[in-house]
Amino acid sequence: RGLRVLHVNATAFGGGVAEILTTHIPLLRDLGLEAEWRVIHGDDAFFRVTKAMHNGLQGMDLAFTPEMQETWKEGNQRNATSLPGDYDVIMIHDPQPAGIPLLRERRGARFWIWRCHIDTSAPNPAFWSFLLPYLSAYDAAIFTMAEYVGPSFPISRVAIIPPTIDPLSPKNAPMDPQEAWAIVARFGVDVNRPLLLQVSRFDPWKDPLGVIDAYRLVKRERPEVQLALVGSMAHDDPEGWFYYDRTLRHAGEDPDLHVLHNFHGVGAWEVNAFQRTADVVIQKSLREGFGLTVTEALWKGKPVIGGRVGGIPLQVLDRETGFLVSSVEECAARALELLDHPETARTMGERGREHVRQHFLCTRGLRDELLLLRSLLG
Repeated sequence: RGLRVLHVNATAFGGGVAEILTTHIPLLRDLGLEAEWRVIHGDDAFFRVTKAMHNGLQGMDLAFTPEMQETWKEGNQRNATSLPGDYDVIMIHDPQPAGIPLLRERRGARFWIWRCHIDTSAPNPAFWSFLLPYLSAYDAAIFTMAEYVGPSFPISRVAIIPPTIDPLSPKNAPMDPQEAWAIVARFGVDVNRPLLLQVSRFDPWKDPLGVIDAYRLVKRERPEVQLALVGSMAHDDPEGWFYYDRTLRHAGEDPDLHVLHNFHGVGAWEVNAFQRTADVVIQKSLREGFGLTVTEALWKGKPVIGGRVGGIPLQVLDRETGFLVSSVEECAARALELLDHPETARTMGERGREHVRQHFLCTRGLRDELLLLRSLLG
């Protein structure tokens, strides 16, 4: 009680970290901690670099020029200088603000924690070698999976804490089926015909183009099927608009293919409705930190077809709570299997909801963080 904790990340909306913190900070305060949340500031140039850094740390073959490095350092220096207050613990989320403790010379907190939500197991060496000296300033780190910890990682105290969802948030709270159908119908979806759904950022790692290709294979067998790709545009992801446009071009003029985002009025409640209305939820990621949209869909009792990558296999237990796939053709075959066997889909969905209840609700995430804080203080 009374512990002063600050969480720092790159955006207030449009990503899993922001969604977690929206619930997590009030719960910490309810438990008697003095918890705060601050979002860093940056211009378009800074966030273009941090997006490249995000991709590079996940292994993408990109250049990391001296100019890009300087842009990142300048952005972190500005935020390090403007970060107010004095705390017992400051937790920095992901690579965007990772340089703050070193640039502040560790002033402002007794303990610094870096929480990495991405897979750094096989990073682009240019990005990883640049980041390592900054990570040396931390007292502890949190990863989603032990396998995500990158080579020569300089922090000895590492906690493994998978992300979680709030079952009472607008995105996950119970919803009357009639209301869900009415909401989805407003966006042109025929609720009387089968619906495939992927909810994710418009990002090459999420492979929306591959989802469209899989849908087209399904449509050859089931002409009545529809697809909705639902995403969100966050200010720390300037690449999102480019990939959204590319997705639209790939989608073409198919009236049964709906590409939507938050600027169309698709917020948390609408995503909830789409996930409850869908017959099959897809998360065909090529790389994935965890995949909270998988958790959300399983919580609503939906079978999920997920890429066999990252944190998805922690949630999609193959042939129990859904299917794991590695190709467009496999994704299409599994979608057809679920559409053709609704009882199997229903059973998988029930198992998925129970799996989430046991492992991926916010109370478990809260407990794990408190255990880490206690170990630091001890």
